[in-house]
Amino acid sequence: MKIGLIILLIINLILVVILIGRKRQVKNICRQLSFFRENDSNMLISCGNRTGGMGELADELNMLASDVRKHHKDYLEKEKNIAQIYTNLSHDIRTPLTSLDGYFQLLQESDDEADRARYISIIRERIDSLSNMLEELFTYTKLKNEAYELELSNVDITKLLKQVIISYYDEWNTRGIRPIIDIEEDTIEVYANAQGLRRSIENIVKNVLVHGEKEIKISLKKEKEGSILTISNYVLNPDEINVDRVFERFYKADEARSTTSSGLGLSIAYGFVKKMGGSIEARLNNNEFEIIITF
Repeated sequence: MKIGLIILLIINLILVVILIGRKRQVKNICRQLSFFRENDSNMLISCGNRTGGMGELADELNMLASDVRKHHKDYLEKEKNIAQIYTNLSHDIRTPLTSLDGYFQLLQESDDEADRARYISIIRERIDSLSNMLEELFTYTKLKNEAYELELSNVDITKLLKQVIISYYDEWNTRGIRPIIDIEEDTIEVYANAQGLRRSIENIVKNVLVHGEKEIKISLKKEKEGSILTISNYVLNPDEINVDRVFERFYKADEARSTTSSGLGLSIAYGFVKKMGGSIEARLNNNEFEIIITF
């Protein structure tokens, strides 16, 4: 009887010691969690004794903390991106708005019909520019939404490409840019979205009109790896172009802001092509800047 009582007391004593140890470990973990909550730290929760599930608890808390840090980092990055978008957009909009205000004043003060007609033409051009900037921003925002999907179908890219080429022919002639066209005679179809594909090609061509010199080359071929569209142009200062960044929003090789460009054109082309399951890349061969789209 006494022996049984002694054994029971010993067992109780052991349990009390274990309970006190667990309580200390829980307090220690709570103290560490409190420190992590109040301080930006990458330290991991430590656990001296991993028995009795305490080790598993520490591991789970560390994984949870890692997820929280990642989400917080992503949140800060998105906030930074949004702030940058607002900054760049406000800069782009302010310039044509200032110009508009000036031309409106000139229009009010002028009595010469020829001058008034010229001011009205410029005002319309600035308004169109602002409208295009806002449309580009709206499109870019949609493409960044993972839930946004394009309706895909078989698209005659040969016909679509020819239509785009014809629509810009006068502008190339005005700017003295010589187009060199190389399109296969056979019809080439790709599984894509017609509107998204057209927008991608137009944005690349617009980029050529703004930054290109002398000539533009447009090639459409059917190869083993797929249908390949290549649009290239001559550039005066190839060293100023970072091909790894050309698809970033607001990237410009000369860092100059333009009243006719939002800086989102190539980013939108990139977003559309990716949404359609294609690939797009930029290359630089001496003074020739190339953008290659593959379906």
